[in-house]
Amino acid sequence: MITSQNWADAEKLWDFQQMHHEPRPCSVAIGLGSHDLGVADVTVDLYHRGMMPLIVFTGATSRTTRERMPRGEAEHYRERALELGVPDSAILVEPQARNTGENIRFSRSLLADKGVHIESVLLVSKPYEERRSYATARKLWPDVEIVNASAPMTLAEYVESIQDSRLVVDMLVGAQQRLLIYPQQGFLIHQDVPSLVAAAYERLCSAGFTTRLVAGP
Repeated sequence: MITSQNWADAEKLWDFQQMHHEPRPCSVAIGLGSHDLGVADVTVDLYHRGMMPLIVFTGATSRTTRERMPRGEAEHYRERALELGVPDSAILVEPQARNTGENIRFSRSLLADKGVHIESVLLVSKPYEERRSYATARKLWPDVEIVNASAPMTLAEYVESIQDSRLVVDMLVGAQQRLLIYPQQGFLIHQDVPSLVAAAYERLCSAGFTTRLVAGP
């Protein structure tokens, strides 16, 4: 059961997790693999709007995508983009990454191997992973401009699309925890967390939304 307080706290995390960047033309878009094909759809829309000449889809499989995307997240994203009219020549596939850090590092290496000069990156993810992907990219690729993008959805709309409100709140709490502990482990840059967001996170943890937490350092 999700109470009204739980929901209000989840909305605070939802808003904080998004960077609220305005999409603008970049050297390349990197679509971060996940269970959500909507990431591919957003990337394709940005391509058709002329925001970048090249797309990298990155991602292997995880426990949540192994059955749904047996050929790998990046390959399924590529197939979706082709269906939506993106030419194959505009897509690179990075099929090995299994976490956000590898998404960034392996995509960077792939682009370097292809001789593509990069000054800016449109980083496309699920809405609640914008801030973590930004912080990871700024840590691992500090010399390029990072612009985040995701589907423009409210928390209620995203829950409706997933059809599992508790899972979404669990994922929000997990995403927030990683922002807190991963800088200490060198995985991403530190970002200040507003006190209202920190309090919302603590209340949700106390309420049992903890299935997506990872062990601390």
